[in-house]
Amino acid sequence: MGQKVHPNGFRLGITRDWISRWYARKREFGDLLVEDFEIRKMIKTEYAFAGIPKIEIERKGETATVTVHCARPGILIGRKGAKIEKLTEDLQKLTGKIVDLKVIEVTRPELSAQLVAESIAEQLQKRAAFRRTVKRQVQFTMEKGAKGVKVRIAGRLGGAEMARIITQAEGSIPLHTLKADIDYGFAEARTTAGRIGVKCWIYADEAQVAGPAGGRR
Repeated sequence: MGQKVHPNGFRLGITRDWISRWYARKREFGDLLVEDFEIRKMIKTEYAFAGIPKIEIERKGETATVTVHCARPGILIGRKGAKIEKLTEDLQKLTGKIVDLKVIEVTRPELSAQLVAESIAEQLQKRAAFRRTVKRQVQFTMEKGAKGVKVRIAGRLGGAEMARIITQAEGSIPLHTLKADIDYGFAEARTTAGRIGVKCWIYADEAQVAGPAGGRR
């Protein structure tokens, strides 16, 4: 049986930070964990076309700060901020707390592994040729300045009877080098033949690594 570690969990505290930052007692922890899941589900479902790779949640007392990283912030904010006000109200109804909603623009969406994985999944749902789709996306990401890209898709590719795995890689992907800034993303394409999983790793650059005293080195 294969022993696998999630690429982001592997780098927590080194080059990655927790996307949920709060403390709770044992009896409250489960409810807040489910609440975090519902917040992310609501935002990702209602604003799927905004290009949201990451949603961070921070709690202090009765206030929750929700930071949405977004490739197309105009879709999320709306005209004169109408959509973001509505979303804030909806989140406050969902949580029963004061919600401070922040939007941060993703300036280079081509180097976001989550957005690349979602882009490939969307094209596969539209019945695009899987080999050409993956190859084109890998080349495009490399042209935008990535040091390395790896994409793996698995499932009933092209409607085949038996599931299989296809991997396309270019450049360098040092997965065991913790100081390397490896971004990881996962998405699913829901096709008529079944679900196809899309995994993406992007090596952008070497990141600052936390030292033993909590500083940077």
